This record gives sequence, structure tokens and C-alpha cells, in this order.
Amino acid sequence: KLTSLALQPVVTPELVQGRVHLKCTFSRPSSKVPLQYMVVWSRLSTPGKKEQIQRDTTLQSFSYVEMNGVNLKLGDTVFCIVTAFTRDTLEQQSLPEESKGFYAGIKFLPESLQIAEDGKEHVLTVLSTVPIACPGHIDSCKITLQLSTEDLGKNSQLLGPPNIALSACQVDLLRAPCSESSCAAAALTVTAVTDFAQDGNRISRIRAEPVGWRDLLWRAYTPKDVKVTVQDLPTGNCYSFTDPHIITFDGWRYDNYKIGTFLLCRSMSRAFEVHVRQWDCGGHRSATACNCGVAAR
Repeated sequence: KLTSLALQPVVTPELVQGRVHLKCTFSRPSSKVPLQYMVVWSRLSTPGKKEQIQRDTTLQSFSYVEMNGVNLKLGDTVFCIVTAFTRDTLEQQSLPEESKGFYAGIKFLPESLQIAEDGKEHVLTVLSTVPIACPGHIDSCKITLQLSTEDLGKNSQLLGPPNIALSACQVDLLRAPCSESSCAAAALTVTAVTDFAQDGNRISRIRAEPVGWRDLLWRAYTPKDVKVTVQDLPTGNCYSFTDPHIITFDGWRYDNYKIGTFLLCRSMSRAFEVHVRQWDCGGHRSATACNCGVAAR
């Protein structure tokens, strides 16, 4: 009678002789007869469908498979199934037990963002779930990712300029010991662009591409995009026009006919202000000034 032996297989990444491997580790049950194990590796080829890539028979409580960029690539979700057999008669002793899926590649956390045009910064973590293998003895072993943004418009229509800003255009993933599904990590911030336009909620995406890497495993790999939904918020407006008449954010109206450089507005929450320069533009009978320059920082 087949029984569950609580093998509890787990897939973890590991460097073996400078190459990226995945290791299926499982518990060795107590048994009166010697056991051997069959380990079947598979990858998720399409949603809901798995493709077998390797089958091993071993006396050990682990099995390896190499990520060579051909049979097993970055971006794959990988599983291992373990079955125990008696060593002498090959009689099946246990029910097959499958590991949880292991995603091998670059992950963004969170996988999607919902932000608003309020000037707040949102932290986006980039991590590699597999170790970074570098040829030879390189002190700075890393993967460099080139980041870009693209506006997908409102409901993926009416494309426009990017609606988000990143704190960095490149991030470096430095090799580190693998821990808690991360073998290298970096962080950046994402901010919604305040465009002072009532254009509705818009969708943007962040793309990452490895650069300057010759290894087949990374060269042919493009990580999944990050979807960013930007909530449109109503914005205030202030005006300075003609000679000049001024309307403040809260609707007050007044005139300023003086000549000189003036502070038009200053944010109390961030480093932003607008200066205007006014010069004489009136006739002999009236002293009138007009805007002749503006500077923002």
C-alpha cells in the first residue's frame, strides 16, 4: 500500500562549480528497508501545463539540475517530484510528493503598484532569486539592469509621456549569499508625475533589461514588467498674467505693478518654488509692469 512519507521536497538555488543550479532537497524518512529516490524535474511551460526536463534516481536526499539557458531558463517556474522506492526490489514505497513552484529570475516587489499624483515616493525592490555567477575571480560580481518607463494610457489607450518617475535609470544587483528567496537585491523609488492635467487614471509600466552580460543564461532574459496604476488627483492653479493680474491657489485676486523679481509661489512640503521677473511695460501716463521671465526650481 502506497503511503505518504512526508518527504517535503523544496527547491533552492545554488552555485555548483561556478554555474547556476537548482537543488531539490527532501527529508529522508526512517525505514526498515533501504530506500532510493526518483526525482522528476519539470517546468511550467504554459499556464496549468508542466513539461518534464530531467529524471534522476539517487540514494541521496537531494538532486541537482543546471540552469543552462536551454532546457531550463530564467523566467521559468520549476518543480520537483520525489518518490521513494525500495533499493533492492524497486517496489514503490510512497506517493509522489511535489515541491512548491520556484520562480527562477528577477522579481519586483511589489509586483504591481497603485500610486497617486501626490508627490509621495514608493519603494520598489528588485531581487534575483538565483545566484549570480561570474567568470574568474571578479571582486564586483553583479548584474546591471537598465530601467525604462512607458505610458500605456487610460485603459491602455491614448498613449502619452511617462506618468511616473524613477529615482534611478540603472540598478546593480551585487552577488550575495542566497537568503529567503533572494540572492541579490537593490531598491529604488517610484513617484507619480504631477502633470496638472485632469486626464484620469493612467497605467504605466517599468521595464528592466540586463546589460553588458555575455552569459547565455542572462543574455536572452527579459524580466516581467511592473504595472503601475497612477490615480489622477485634482490640482490647484495660480496665475500671473498681463500687467500682471494675479490669482492665487485659493482664488484671491490682486495686482502687482512693481518692477523686480518676485516669489510667485513656494511649496511648504517639498523643495519647489517659482519666481517671476517683472519689467516696465507701461506708457508715460501709467506705471505698469509685465512678466518678462519665469524660473522654477
